[in-house]
Amino acid sequence: MSSRLSPWDGVPTPATDFTVVRVPDLRGVPVYWGRDTASQCLLIVELAGDHTDQLRSENVTLTGIGIDMRLGDTPDRQRLVLTLARHVDADLFQGLCETLIESLREVSESAKALAITLTHLKRWKAFMSGRRTTLSPEQVRGLFAELQMMRSLYSSRLTPPLAVDGWCGADRAQQDFIFGDTAIEVKSLSGRERNSVRISSEDQLETLTSSLYLAVYRLSEMPESNQSISLNELVEMTESELDDALALEEFTRKLSAYGYAPLHDYDSPRFIVSDLKTYRVVDEFPRLVRSGIPNGIVRLSYDIELETIGPFECDSSLILGRV
Repeated sequence: MSSRLSPWDGVPTPATDFTVVRVPDLRGVPVYWGRDTASQCLLIVELAGDHTDQLRSENVTLTGIGIDMRLGDTPDRQRLVLTLARHVDADLFQGLCETLIESLREVSESAKALAITLTHLKRWKAFMSGRRTTLSPEQVRGLFAELQMMRSLYSSRLTPPLAVDGWCGADRAQQDFIFGDTAIEVKSLSGRERNSVRISSEDQLETLTSSLYLAVYRLSEMPESNQSISLNELVEMTESELDDALALEEFTRKLSAYGYAPLHDYDSPRFIVSDLKTYRVVDEFPRLVRSGIPNGIVRLSYDIELETIGPFECDSSLILGRV
């Protein structure tokens, strides 16, 4: 991200108060890049009405970023001011600001704009408290596939809160989804990869549940297609579909535990799901499990050729509950 131009480069340092440059082409609430007298980087969201109580009730704090509500130019307006404390974090702060601006692009209602802003700050807080490295291409595809599975589950079999609760991939559980007496391990393949999947431990294909499934998504990069979406777009789509506040909060926590933050790095690649194959993992399924590993071997990974497990392929309705 450091190679991108900083939007604060064109904002002069003021002698008093702060100077601002309005973000262009927004149809929602006004948003400004700014600097204060200490040359600190600011992002300012202008709101109509009094939203002090809403900000206090959320009580969002974020190390390294000041969050302050100030009076606007007129008594009926306020400004939510985000202030970067340390310039060394400017790249991360820019990523937060740019994704927030995109989320506010069409939002004209001030209370909704503030709610969206606070949700972004909560997610950022969780991300900053964990690892700060970006996801690898393999991790991006893996998260993309897991979110596709979660959306399918709450579209057909589970309620959104149960689907979010059942998503265990972010918490590094044995399988990516566990709910009721069912477990699902999700894998992703790019369009260029050969027909095999990597099993990363002896526990991934062993479970205490009655039913264990392997779901393999083939993801094709098609940036020019209207049907393709990025990881960021998939996350936003999922958030818009979670109408339960507790489920949305838990989803945000799990995304952060996975290592995801809405960085521009994840605006590409853009995928479509070109294929989904599901397999039932039973006793005869080719796999290595902990109970069959000789003593002294503490960690292993291996590849499974998809053509060899063709006899175990099953209809996705067994997982998704569709008729």
